[in-house]
Amino acid sequence: MPEQLWLPGLEAPPTPTDGLFLAVFPDAHTAAGIAKLAQQLCGEMRVRSKPLGAGRLHVTLQHLGNFAGGLPPARVEAAIRAAASVRVEPFTVEFDSLVSFASRPRPGPLVLGGGDGVVRLYALHDMLVEALRSAGIEGRAGASVVPYTPHVTLAYGMPWVATRPIEPVSWNVREFVLMHSLLGRTRHVPLARWRLEGVR
Repeated sequence: MPEQLWLPGLEAPPTPTDGLFLAVFPDAHTAAGIAKLAQQLCGEMRVRSKPLGAGRLHVTLQHLGNFAGGLPPARVEAAIRAAASVRVEPFTVEFDSLVSFASRPRPGPLVLGGGDGVVRLYALHDMLVEALRSAGIEGRAGASVVPYTPHVTLAYGMPWVATRPIEPVSWNVREFVLMHSLLGRTRHVPLARWRLEGVR
């Protein structure tokens, strides 16, 4: 018997309109270089997908949920308290491979991946997860099933390609940011920033 997807009298859940996440961003010069690479790859693969603009390129540290009708103020406040408690020295990241998150034959994101050059991102992610948990915020659903993988998304809707090395892309991480994503409107709005200064 097929699974019943809808019951009379029950409304469909509202469509999420707003997302909340913590991230690090490349400096403007590096972002411009990454955007140029993304544009070049889209051209080489002859796809209709548009590469992400330089201003949207980032590495997500922790996704804190998608919501309908605006962000819950209590969640934003808890995230700000948690993030403010994290102390980390500035560090350098390096992405040295092109990775497909597509599942053949379906298209998916094409991203920059890294090896040893992103180890400090794992450490920052883990510190934030612990701080958020202490503030009463658990990670996104399935976070324990799908391991955290630092990456920079170049474009969505890209065909699967085998992982391959690229000329390393690196930048100095000096801060991390709490971002408000306006879902479906390709806009990200920074809500708060924290400089990496280590333990005083």
